[in-house]
Amino acid sequence: MNVLRSLILAALLAGCTSVAPPIGDADESNPGKQALGDNSRSKRNLGQPDYVNEYSVGIVRRVSSQAQHCIALAMYWEARGEGKEGMLAVGSVVLNRIEDDRFPDSACGVVYQGGETPPCQFSWWCDGKSDRPTNGELWEASLSLSEELLVARPHDPTNGALFFHSATSQAPWRKEQTARVGNHIFYR
Repeated sequence: MNVLRSLILAALLAGCTSVAPPIGDADESNPGKQALGDNSRSKRNLGQPDYVNEYSVGIVRRVSSQAQHCIALAMYWEARGEGKEGMLAVGSVVLNRIEDDRFPDSACGVVYQGGETPPCQFSWWCDGKSDRPTNGELWEASLSLSEELLVARPHDPTNGALFFHSATSQAPWRKEQTARVGNHIFYR
């Protein structure tokens, strides 16, 4: 990843316009605050080029450390035992939600949507337990994969999913199923 960072930095220093500006989280000092605000896209796009908010495969962009952290937490707590593909699938859902007008337009806004009391979007966030990762190796893998998603998004293994649940859940959802990755079933 250091080589990739060096290439991005070199492109930025050279004034390369193909490297998009950072995708911002409106209030990076309070990641949960975004989830409580207005989700309208009209405010977000004023004065910003459209590509700032796109997550297309292969587009290289700078990484917001707050966005990276929020996506890494979601991947860690939802799929840390499912390897790279399972964690990328969860991270892809976060990015897919950012692109959808029904959800907040930042990674932290999506992850923390609903606040710390149920109902919330990700059960680990509002279960009353510590959200601090306990396995250093898996946490580092989550951080690395979240950076990969944000820098140059790979193929989405969920096929555009916005929702998922454990495959052990007894109640199937009435949504369009898009994929099964590891121990999760994904829906749109």
